[in-house]
Amino acid sequence: MHKVKSIKRVNRKNRLVILSISVIIIVFGVWLSTDNIYKFVKANSVVKTDVPSTIVTEKKQPKKIESHKELYPTRPEIGEEIGELYIPKLGATLPIYHGTDEDELARGVGHFAGSVLPGENDNSVLSGHNDTVFRKLGEIGEGDQLIVRTSAGEFTYIVNKVRIVDEDDRTVIVPKPRATLTVSTCYPFEYLATPSERYILVAYLDSKKLS
Repeated sequence: MHKVKSIKRVNRKNRLVILSISVIIIVFGVWLSTDNIYKFVKANSVVKTDVPSTIVTEKKQPKKIESHKELYPTRPEIGEEIGELYIPKLGATLPIYHGTDEDELARGVGHFAGSVLPGENDNSVLSGHNDTVFRKLGEIGEGDQLIVRTSAGEFTYIVNKVRIVDEDDRTVIVPKPRATLTVSTCYPFEYLATPSERYILVAYLDSKKLS
């Protein structure tokens, strides 16, 4: 009888041990599952939050595309008419031809082919005879307007300086740091023999109306 009671006591202890182990396993399993579910939910929430914010940022900062329009897509040929010079103070409108050979100067104002075209940055040089197109150029001085109209638009220059230089003075055609119009003719105007000097108007671009 005592032996039977001992066996029952042992079986009861074994059941308690097994039950305890089972409870521990179940609790551990529940904890592990909960932890994994939390990590999974957190990971998905991060992905869902980050993706839209990246897209919004890209939309708020579009790429800027710089565009540049050339005033003259094609360069003129020598002898080609490129525009006209209007001098408000004289009420004179004079045709401009590309080139400064006698053929161009006989027809109007010549544009020195080694300089930029009117309206472009740097020094655009025009020349003409003082007994034809520039007969009255001596009446033009500082503050007067010189307006050039070409296929690119209308460019208004204001005379900034008047110079009288030797006929061999090459400073007339040197590059300039800003849009400049240099107009040259022989000087003095009333001199009948071949003039040895040049009357120079240096004008800076004041405004423009592009075509």
